[in-house]
Amino acid sequence: MSNLKVRGGKRLSGEITPAGNKNSALPILCATLLTDESITIHNFPDLTDINKLIDLMVELGSKVDWNKEEQTITIDNSKFCDSFGEEGFPLGMRGALLILAPLLYRHKYLEIEEEIGGCSLGIREIDPHLDVFKRLGAKVDTNGSIKIDAKSGLTGGELWQDYMSVTTTENFVMAAALAKGKSVMVNSASEPHVQDLCNFLVSMGAKIDGIGSSTLIVQGVQELHGTEFTVSSDHHEITTLLALGAMTGGSVRVTNAIPHHFSLINRTFEKFGVNVKYEGETAYTENNGNLKVVEPYTKNLLQKVEAAPWPYFPADLLPLMLALAVKSEGNIMFWNKIYEGGLFWIPEMIKFGAHIVMCDPHRVIVFGGKELKPATVDAPNIIRATVALLMVALTIEGESIIKDADSIKRAHPNFVENLQKLGADIEWID
Repeated sequence: MSNLKVRGGKRLSGEITPAGNKNSALPILCATLLTDESITIHNFPDLTDINKLIDLMVELGSKVDWNKEEQTITIDNSKFCDSFGEEGFPLGMRGALLILAPLLYRHKYLEIEEEIGGCSLGIREIDPHLDVFKRLGAKVDTNGSIKIDAKSGLTGGELWQDYMSVTTTENFVMAAALAKGKSVMVNSASEPHVQDLCNFLVSMGAKIDGIGSSTLIVQGVQELHGTEFTVSSDHHEITTLLALGAMTGGSVRVTNAIPHHFSLINRTFEKFGVNVKYEGETAYTENNGNLKVVEPYTKNLLQKVEAAPWPYFPADLLPLMLALAVKSEGNIMFWNKIYEGGLFWIPEMIKFGAHIVMCDPHRVIVFGGKELKPATVDAPNIIRATVALLMVALTIEGESIIKDADSIKRAHPNFVENLQKLGADIEWID
């Protein structure tokens, strides 16, 4: 595990180009297995989770040429293995979900022995994924190990999801793209990374209608082909950089800032008196004084930020706005409507002197603008929560330590180096 030493209190200013979206890159990497033709992907981020999947794919026969400096990767899966032999499925359940549909397309039959996993945010269900394959004509047996049989081929089907699951939606579009006939998913996820995957599949020859909406209609095709595609910028990283500019009293400009995804995010910034401006595709923040929570017109209600599946405010961005709230004068409630464990890291933020009351597992109230002090905090295994702790530490004069901060490397390549370019006094230590 690596720790971050932060000597805070410095204004951050400068211009940064954000990394490609990890949550786009992972399913797109899995989707390359839907063809044997060569695929080239640009703006491809160098991250720990992605490296692990690439190592596995190479071990199983993929040919990968990755220019990390130019952030371009070319993949040829024509020699990918046609079975796993007696050793069986090589991934634990948590890491396997996004690759299930492509592997089922290639192998026609999967048997999975590992137990279901999860993370600090909560258990990751596999049941909705199995439901996708059943609705598309596969035979699923869960007596003991999980057996998925698609030897007769997948056929079009309909599924109305219980909730807007991102990974279930991604498995659906990957499976339906090559199924026979029309498939429809209602209550589908529509996050920017889901849109990226859908647009990538379309560039391979898939026929998908409703991209960016809650209903996806996929007309199966006989085959997909090679393509060249650029991964979208990471909206999480863009939000982080813009917030840090406002929190430290600096001026951070972010290029390739995908303005069309930011209308609601920018309105949320306005709740703290922060205005996001654009020059073409470059975003920057304007704050004409101290950060202050804007009081709602209905005075007997707290200002609030509610997070739920896109196009709601994204739950993964909630910790970043919570960090902004800690630095803003006034009171505001945060409501995470998705993850049952999404706010249990709050005691670490309180170590800095933040005044935060946890109402229940899904809601907290921040009493912002209080005096903060340096601290040593333990990062949870939650990427954005770790980033939020770092953001607050960067605003406090003195030395803070973020222990076990490796989760940042799972989503943000060169993140610390970029902050150093903006003027942050920060370094990795053992």
